[in-house]
Amino acid sequence: MNTLRLGDIAHARSGDKGNHANVGVIAWTDAGFEYLGKVLTEARVAEFFLPLRPRQVQRYALPGIRAYNFFLSDILGGGASRSLRVDSQGKVLGIAILDLALPAPANIESLLRPATDGSVPASTS
Repeated sequence: MNTLRLGDIAHARSGDKGNHANVGVIAWTDAGFEYLGKVLTEARVAEFFLPLRPRQVQRYALPGIRAYNFFLSDILGGGASRSLRVDSQGKVLGIAILDLALPAPANIESLLRPATDGSVPASTS
C-alpha cells in the first residue's frame, strides 16, 4: 500500500492544558480536510501516541479553518510543573504527528500544499 506523510498535506500546532495536550492539524486544501475527516480518526491518533499513554483522545472538527483539534487526556506525565519529560508542555506533539503515515488516496495531488511562488508543490515521500 502506498502511503503519504501527514506533513505532506497539513501543518500542525500543539500545546499543553495542564496534564493534557491539544494537537491541531490544519489541512492545506479543502480536499485535504475532507480526506483527513475520513482517515485521521481518534483511534489512529491514539495509536500513534500510544507510547505516551493518553487516557483518551477526542477529535473536534473546525471546518472554517480546515482543521481538526485533538484533545489528548493525561498525556503529559503530570504537566509542566510535575513532569520529568523533555516535552512536558506538549510543544513537540504537533511536529511529531506530521510523521504519521496515512494511506495515499488516488487524488493525492489535490491534497498537497498549493505552490504560492510559482514553484512545484512538495511531493510525497
